[in-house]
Parts: sequence; C-alpha cells; structure tokens
Amino acid sequence: MDKEQGFSEDRGPARSAARDSLFLLTSIMSADGVDLGKARVRNLSATGLMADCERAIPADIAIVVELRGVGRVSGRIAWSREHKIGMAFDEVIDPQLARRPVSQGASRAALPDYLRSQTLRR
Repeated sequence: MDKEQGFSEDRGPARSAARDSLFLLTSIMSADGVDLGKARVRNLSATGLMADCERAIPADIAIVVELRGVGRVSGRIAWSREHKIGMAFDEVIDPQLARRPVSQGASRAALPDYLRSQTLRR
C-alpha cells in the first residue's frame, strides 16, 4: 500500500473514522491477559486508536486496552512501527466518553481521594 492508497509511512494505514487528538494513558494486555505495558493514546476514533507504547508490540496480535470513560476495549494491532501502534477495535465505541471529566456521573465516594474536593478545617 502507498500514500495514494491511504498509507502514511509515519502513521500506518489511513482510517476512515474521524479521529480526535488527545493525551490519555492506558494499559495494554494481550487477549490472554499478559501485561504488555503502558501506552499514551495520541488519537482516538470510534473504530481505533494510535498510541506510543513503552515497548514495541508486534502487529496483528489481539489486545485489550482500558480506556477512561469507556472501559475495556478489545481489538487487534493493525500496524506497528518501533514503539507506535495502531489498534483497530473489535466493536465501535463512543470516543467522546474518554473526554468526559472523571467526576461526571460518579458519586463522591467512588472518586479517588486525590480527585475529591476537601474543605480544610482549622
């Protein structure tokens, strides 16, 4: 595949879904639960993502990522170049859920201590 067919040397195959640039940390696991490290999601769409990984991960393996606001998402590594990957999801997601504030819809007790507003008492 070349650039005329939707391929970019630095980003891999072109995706048809609209992408949303963001910075989101996630954990990557193989489909059988082996920890593959952390990654920084650089862009996210309804059908996939692009991320910078701690280490190289080969293309065409099944993985699972945990996305804030979305939950566990399974898919396959569509392309891999050094420490960058493109992941194609098994099912369509709503990428806007990852942009919602952490506290939206969560009760105060469900939030981690560092996210709770606390009043100082003297």
